[in-house]
Amino acid sequence: MTGPNGAAARRPAKIRDRHLDRLAVVYVRQSSPHQVLDHRESRERQYALAGHAAGLGWPADRVLVIDEDQGQSGKSAEQRLGFQRLLAEVTLGHVGLVLGLEMSRLARSCKDWHHLLEVCGVFGTLLADQDGVYDPNDTNDRLLLGLKGTMSEVELITMRNRLDRGKRNKAERGELFFKLPFGYAKAPAGEVVLDPDEQARAVVRLIFDTFDQVGTLYGLFRYLLRHGIRVGMREQDGPRRGELVWRRPALPTLNQMLHNPTYAGAYAYGRRPAPTERAAAGRPRQRWLPMADWAVLRRDRLPAYITWDRYLANQQRLTRNRSGPGSPGTPRGGAAVLAGLLVCGTCGHRLRAAYRTKSTAYYSCDRHLHQGTPQACYGLPAVVIDDLVAGQVLRALEPAAVDLSLAAVADIEGERARLHRHWTQQVERARYEAERAARQYHAVEPENRLVARALERQWEEALGRQRAAEDEYDRFLRDQPLRLTAAACDRIRALAADLPAVWAAPATTPADRKEVVRLLVERVVVHVRRDSEYVTAAIHWRGATATEHEVVRPVLRYEQLRGYHRLVARMAELRRAGHTAVRIAAALNAEGFRTPKVRGDFSKELVRKLLARRGLAADETAAGPLARDEWRLPDLARELRVPDGKLRAWAVRGWARARRTAGLGLWVVWADGPERDRLRRLKAHSRRGVVSYPADLTTPEPRGDDANRPVGRLKRTAPEGRRPVKTEAP
Repeated sequence: MTGPNGAAARRPAKIRDRHLDRLAVVYVRQSSPHQVLDHRESRERQYALAGHAAGLGWPADRVLVIDEDQGQSGKSAEQRLGFQRLLAEVTLGHVGLVLGLEMSRLARSCKDWHHLLEVCGVFGTLLADQDGVYDPNDTNDRLLLGLKGTMSEVELITMRNRLDRGKRNKAERGELFFKLPFGYAKAPAGEVVLDPDEQARAVVRLIFDTFDQVGTLYGLFRYLLRHGIRVGMREQDGPRRGELVWRRPALPTLNQMLHNPTYAGAYAYGRRPAPTERAAAGRPRQRWLPMADWAVLRRDRLPAYITWDRYLANQQRLTRNRSGPGSPGTPRGGAAVLAGLLVCGTCGHRLRAAYRTKSTAYYSCDRHLHQGTPQACYGLPAVVIDDLVAGQVLRALEPAAVDLSLAAVADIEGERARLHRHWTQQVERARYEAERAARQYHAVEPENRLVARALERQWEEALGRQRAAEDEYDRFLRDQPLRLTAAACDRIRALAADLPAVWAAPATTPADRKEVVRLLVERVVVHVRRDSEYVTAAIHWRGATATEHEVVRPVLRYEQLRGYHRLVARMAELRRAGHTAVRIAAALNAEGFRTPKVRGDFSKELVRKLLARRGLAADETAAGPLARDEWRLPDLARELRVPDGKLRAWAVRGWARARRTAGLGLWVVWADGPERDRLRRLKAHSRRGVVSYPADLTTPEPRGDDANRPVGRLKRTAPEGRRPVKTEAP
């Protein structure tokens, strides 16, 4: 078979008719857009392979050129749609020959290269370059193609290493810059300088000064938004490259700015190295390295906005603001003042603040929950330890009240001066843009309305921006004048002289209180014992000093009191001396005994409960002589298997015949056999949710010695100064 111009006589023997019946695919690729634009000869040589395919016997209409991977690297086939299309055509059996200028144009990865060889071998497809035609099923050709693929991959690694070493060498000199942070610009000679725009530099300094005051990244972000401050940035690419544009601040931008050592005059390289693995979503995993692992760090290499010590202090503050086991976190809006500062003295973990109500917090140690161990650490209500630390902090600040007032006045005036300078620069910029638009409008010929109309519209827009900036500046001056008035200064001094009033003022937020405490206190270590209401607290002040204190916390039971046995012994002593419950309660309060929950003094009801619990009020002499079918209330409650409180409530309501002794006021209930049966039926009927009771269950049986007396409800006389206590329905 003879083709056009005698092609059959010149084609290699490896090319068979079955190959000519399929397509000849020319694969064109260059690694970067720069090569596509500048390396034109390589591109032309690759497209010329279509003529080479025609010379091998393929008609021009059977030659397919795939050039969709222009500007794509050959190190991977993931983003190369053209290479994937080539594999699909070969797999479908449509391709007889694949041509490339070099094998490196097809792939620079042995994985992708050998995958192509396997597919071509299965479907009988040949590969060709300017040096020859290769059959993947031929042993020698397969060996040669494998060597070429290996050499292509090694060449890529060699070029990459050469580029990386060049970048590293330039970085070690402090001259490698990919993108300058805002506030900086590159001079025509190549050196890095501060931004020539005065307002752009002033905004950078304002951001760092504000962070020193507010202390948190989000607080800085809200401050900039509240005052309408925009950040000046230089365009990095495009037709407006190098032009200064003003944009709304963003949290990621501010975060990168505070962490960037460039603003401290240091050159750093390798803070976030290239990833060695990819995430499941296909994006590279990048993490910030600690300063000790940076590849290059050269201090005093660039012009600085802040000092190096100030930069390190900012990093420490940002680290403390993170919520974690080793940092207190940022002050939040909860009522717990010591959240993030309170440490358990038993295990050394930070106590967690939980809120039972909006204003009631409780500190607890949850180490045993995370580690699955028995509970050995205990918590306490927040108000107990918060009041102690707040009192100590206010006491420490009292000697510096005058200095605090002066510092407050200076800080307020300094902040207003910075904002005043920012707004004057904003107005000045708006006036310049309006005057520039006016000059452009006046420079054009009036008859040229095609240009004059556009310039006139730009002038009007610039004038509108100028008026808006001047109005905003006027509102700022009305709300926050540059200098504080004498009355405002006097008010600040008065507040500084009365710090407790400032602390308790409704306008002082919990976050403000926490910020004040953190300025002086580094941490508070508390030792909470299960068998004691006394808590030992060690306040560690900033400056390596600590003070020891002791506070009282509420507990659940009397047995948890440290002086429980002494309390019981004293009550027994007073009881044996014949004192009433009222006199025993007064004696206990006078001698300094406390109730478990520390909510008030001992009352006669509490004393009676304690006496009954200890068996000191259950003897015959306490209740006096009992008549026939009379029971002491605890004894009858045990007989009926009814709680003492329920039986007492029945007696108060008149549902049981009862009397109280004259001395200790103990309850004595009359209940013969039928009466006890009625009380048992009443107990069976009494349950949660029942509000209506039959009259036969709530009416006591008549007593023989008082059958003629009407049955009435006993009255409870409230102690002097207290309101009668309401009792709930049983």
